[in-house]
Amino acid sequence: MSVTIIGAGLAGCEAAWQCAENGVKVRLFEMKPVKFTPAHKNPDFAELICSNSLKAARIDSAAGLMKEEMRRLGSLLLRVADECAVPAGGALAVDRNQFAAKVTAAIRSHPNITVIEQEVTDIPDDEVVIIASGPLTSEPLSKAIGKLCGHEFLNFHDAAAPIVTAESIDLSCAFAASRYDRGGDDDYINCPMNKEQYEAFQEALVSAERAPLHEFEKDGVKVYEGCMPIEILASRGKDAIRYGPMKPVGLRDPHTGHRPWANLQLRKENREGTLYNLVGFQTNLKFGEQKRVFGMIPALKNAEFMRYGVMHRNTFLNSPKLLNGDYSMIDHPHIFFAGQITGVEGYMESAGSGLLCGINAVRTLQSRERLILPDFTMLGALQGHICNRETKDFQPMGANFGILPPIEPKIRDKRERYAALSARSMVYFESMMH
Repeated sequence: MSVTIIGAGLAGCEAAWQCAENGVKVRLFEMKPVKFTPAHKNPDFAELICSNSLKAARIDSAAGLMKEEMRRLGSLLLRVADECAVPAGGALAVDRNQFAAKVTAAIRSHPNITVIEQEVTDIPDDEVVIIASGPLTSEPLSKAIGKLCGHEFLNFHDAAAPIVTAESIDLSCAFAASRYDRGGDDDYINCPMNKEQYEAFQEALVSAERAPLHEFEKDGVKVYEGCMPIEILASRGKDAIRYGPMKPVGLRDPHTGHRPWANLQLRKENREGTLYNLVGFQTNLKFGEQKRVFGMIPALKNAEFMRYGVMHRNTFLNSPKLLNGDYSMIDHPHIFFAGQITGVEGYMESAGSGLLCGINAVRTLQSRERLILPDFTMLGALQGHICNRETKDFQPMGANFGILPPIEPKIRDKRERYAALSARSMVYFESMMH
């Protein structure tokens, strides 16, 4: 029994380890050090490109819960991360060079793993394959993936809008309606602004501090007009966004009886209506600036951000059209995708998808039922996100409590609620392990 894995990043290494530990022979293809992407510098595997933080450590946080779930499933990367941890307050941060070196040593020394330093340009179609090539997949492999999936299902996003929790929206300053009453009353939540509020917001938006781009993103990065960062659009003139994403036409504010001067619409991000997307608010502002400036919109003054807006080059699949909940392809169930290319966002989210791909590749070879975790676990909720057939505008998502089904009866205190959500997942994993 053997598996071919393409890419030795976080997802590929986790997948390879799961397969090898379960007695499956692995051919792990990695183009470094023969060829590097513009973002990669270290010849070792599992390179951390941006931050050295793997986010919060405590189990009653979304990131901490996901990491604990991965530990319960035998994660290699978390074992190494714990060995390479550096002081970081409540976060798990690592010495990134030591982390990459130790992961590489573990992978290269495993008797069931053969590393092949070679760029892959074609995808085998007669064996179990895990594609974990990352958000900066090389052009030849991107073409092969596009051919396999259909090029219309391969996305390149430059900017994404923030997501907030439904319960943090101040509904006393908002109203539910669709423009010109087309559609259901709960399709959108509208966040109106008067002239004074809007002008202060527009000025703050234009002058807010933006996040720096990586060098490889500065050269030749093309931002489509349809996903232009809101701060760039706002700089074109005082009324530019009032005639764009914040246009008030077709709406009447029931609090005043009149059309708002400007209006932001929030659209449901998930079926349960626990998360809302700021429509048209793709942005490259620093995270703290997003909270400050977008908090000037009255309905969002206490908004809890589950994902901040980002702007970067990122290749990812339109996964709801292509993938099953086990990360395998609908049309080619022996081919799996793992990592950020699936639409999971973040270091450990990528590793977690790789871990599940490895488990399911083994189960495929053993003709066993594949593992799809319940949606009340963080890993299971991310599985559900990438295969939600009702998604119309698929965008990457990281671990957050907003994607978990709520606990009934509702727990109002946020800390207590998060602890209960984490405990619910751990009860499942305790039963699963026995």
